[in-house]
Amino acid sequence: MQSLAMIENWPVPNAAAAVVRADGTVVGTHGPTGRPFPLASVTKPLAAYAALVAYEEGAVELDEPAGPEGSTVRHLLAHTSGLAFDEHRAMAAPGTRRLYSNAGFEALGDHIAKATDIPFPEYLRQAVLEPLGMTATSLDGSPAKDGVSTVDDLVRFAAEVQAPRLLDPRTVLEAMTVVHPGLTGILPGYGHQRPNDWGLGFEIRDSKSPHWTGSSSSPRTFGHFGQSGTFLWIDPDARAACVALTDRAFGPWAIEAWPPFTDAVLAELAATR
Repeated sequence: MQSLAMIENWPVPNAAAAVVRADGTVVGTHGPTGRPFPLASVTKPLAAYAALVAYEEGAVELDEPAGPEGSTVRHLLAHTSGLAFDEHRAMAAPGTRRLYSNAGFEALGDHIAKATDIPFPEYLRQAVLEPLGMTATSLDGSPAKDGVSTVDDLVRFAAEVQAPRLLDPRTVLEAMTVVHPGLTGILPGYGHQRPNDWGLGFEIRDSKSPHWTGSSSSPRTFGHFGQSGTFLWIDPDARAACVALTDRAFGPWAIEAWPPFTDAVLAELAATR
């Protein structure tokens, strides 16, 4: 795909990108797709998928208590537990505000580790990484932000989310459906969003503006970006997903570069259907 070559113009030391269709066909790659990059918060969708495997295995229930008082597994996944951004301190009652929280995902990882008697990084490996052949992906630390992976591995994950084998498709549909609709909150790097919609571990685009995806991205687009200059989006209407990893911290360069890149990718996909 010619559009992927746009990453060469990004002001970053290294970048790699790929697009995979819903049928698992990789329609384009560019850059060092086998190079490991820190994922930052793109770790969260991987952790969320492992949590959903634990749910389907019966190790946890989505509405069982987890995290601060009154919070559940579902609250933690949807950033509505009330926990602060990077502190295990309650800032609001569960379900009342969308408070994006690394601490919430750390509480989630601890909860699953206790429920399964398996350290969360190992559970992630057994539940998601190993079955998908994501041999270059690892988690050494926080399930909120300490993953390392390659574009090649994340393409496997993006293909799985679009055509699930590890989970019931109804569970994935729930993950990409808004939890607690109408809640406002801050989307890191983009300011206050009304509403600030999230599913279970995935951010949902809806009508957010400004946003890190493209102006032509469908409202159903969901995914995540990371402060290490990384993103993964899945657009069900385009029936495709895109991964881009870099080694420059998120900032104004990404806010400027990512949306036109996504629009170019979607235009090329539409032209080649």
